[in-house]
Amino acid sequence: MAEDKFLVPRDVYLKSGIHIGTKFRTAYMEQFIYKTRLIICRRENGWKAVELFGKLAGVRTFAGRYPPGILTNPNLEDYTEAKIVMVVDAWPDRNAVLDSVKVGIPVIALCDTNNQTNFLDFVIPCNNKGKKSLGLLFYILTKEFLKAKGKLKEDEDIPNKIEDFTEE
Repeated sequence: MAEDKFLVPRDVYLKSGIHIGTKFRTAYMEQFIYKTRLIICRRENGWKAVELFGKLAGVRTFAGRYPPGILTNPNLEDYTEAKIVMVVDAWPDRNAVLDSVKVGIPVIALCDTNNQTNFLDFVIPCNNKGKKSLGLLFYILTKEFLKAKGKLKEDEDIPNKIEDFTEE
């Protein structure tokens, strides 16, 4: 049987806990669940990873509270005409998801076993609460985004390490 090709070595995926979900599972995420385990984590775990991704990829980010109306109200000073929105967790980031839906912007979301996928255009099943998992995800996203934009050669790596994307 042919060996699967991974973007990073398999043991790095496993060590990050990217495959670990919560103790709750929704019908929407059932198809992605292999095994259920318990993990408890706070939402701020992804802030460093998101901010570093934004810095390296040149993408606007909001780590913390989403400013209401920036996608829907052109009278606001911070109004943004986004082409696509990505959220780390569709539940706490639901205002951004709903604003995106109102103006017809596609939404990508990282979804754990307890997420619903209403209003989402593309789901990335993963542990979206663990700091190592989010660090690995945004490391991979940054590397692949820069390759797709032609800012990084196919065999080239970004100057940052996976650990740089993880909260201390």
